[in-house]
Amino acid sequence: MSATPLLRAHRVSKHFGHNLVLDDVSLDVDRGETVVLIGPSGAGKSTFLRTLNMLESIDSGSIYLDDELLGYEEHDGRLLHLPSREITRQRARLGMVFQQFNLFPHMTALENVAHAPIHVRGTKPRAAREAAGALLDRVGLADRADHYPSELSGGQQQRVAIARALAGAPEILLFDEPTSALDPELVEDVLAVMRELSIQGQTMIIVTHEMSFAREVADRVVFMTEGAVRVVGSPDEVFGGSDNPRLRTFLSSVGAKA
Repeated sequence: MSATPLLRAHRVSKHFGHNLVLDDVSLDVDRGETVVLIGPSGAGKSTFLRTLNMLESIDSGSIYLDDELLGYEEHDGRLLHLPSREITRQRARLGMVFQQFNLFPHMTALENVAHAPIHVRGTKPRAAREAAGALLDRVGLADRADHYPSELSGGQQQRVAIARALAGAPEILLFDEPTSALDPELVEDVLAVMRELSIQGQTMIIVTHEMSFAREVADRVVFMTEGAVRVVGSPDEVFGGSDNPRLRTFLSSVGAKA
């Protein structure tokens, strides 16, 4: 782990109308760390992830990636929104995998993975396709490179989505409940890819309801409820030793022993 956090979120707050969905959320993430966010539905986990990727603006607070302020620039003590071109540049430093796969249906798996490098970053098509093929091999789908999304299972589509997120060589990968749309028998293939990425040292922030997976792969687990961070600790501390009543109630509700 590095001495300086790769990502620093400081007192991030966010309202939807009169509803406070993020309440002074602070979190540091070290380079190479796997951080897992858990908590009941509506706790603010996915919204927090979307603020990190600048898909949602924030009302107050700040988010830094390797000492670069994300989404804003500071002038005379005021935060001003960055131009869309700058936000696009910053967003390329983070890869995001959503609940839904969002693949282009008219493109093959290889074309889906190579699309952004070619059309957003200007990579030469041959080099982008070669890199896309290597990424598909990395997620166990080298033999599905020429298949269209309709020809792939949900788990295979999500693995293509992971390869697509990796295509930009992101400094951090964000996962928003990546297995929630999958049939139970397809979940493990996706988790296996994520498990391997963690072993390889890819920095990741994962929102998931897979408690056994969280216990296994996380360096730290963050429990959120009502828009706030309530408990942060190692898997053993969060799953085995916390006396926080909200956490214990949540773990009991999802069948995880505290």
